[in-house]
Amino acid sequence: MTQPAAMQPTAPTEATKAMQQLLQNLLAVSLHHYLILAVVLFGIGTFGVFMRRNALTTLMSIELILNGGNLTLLAFARSHQDMRGQALALLVIAVAAAEAAIGLAIVVGVFRNRHNTNIDELNLLRY
Repeated sequence: MTQPAAMQPTAPTEATKAMQQLLQNLLAVSLHHYLILAVVLFGIGTFGVFMRRNALTTLMSIELILNGGNLTLLAFARSHQDMRGQALALLVIAVAAAEAAIGLAIVVGVFRNRHNTNIDELNLLRY
């Protein structure tokens, strides 16, 4: 059984091939894109740690720094086709989760006693 002329697939023309190649090149995410995003995350986190004085904002900034490092690990693991970078990133995520839980517990405990989370005013670790 033959298909009608309107339903038969046509061979791609040179213009179609060129458009497909251009679209593929525009949508490709290279190592440079990942590294630029990682540097931006790391920079925002570093700025947040040094400029903000709130303990919760500082904890969030530390998480951004760790995520920037993780993105770098994963980008290089992807470019080298190696799973060890992904395993190390998983370990960093576990450490970051523990850091967030313990840090948040400390901040809540300090807030209950001092009613303040400003890092500049928290210079003693007693009552």
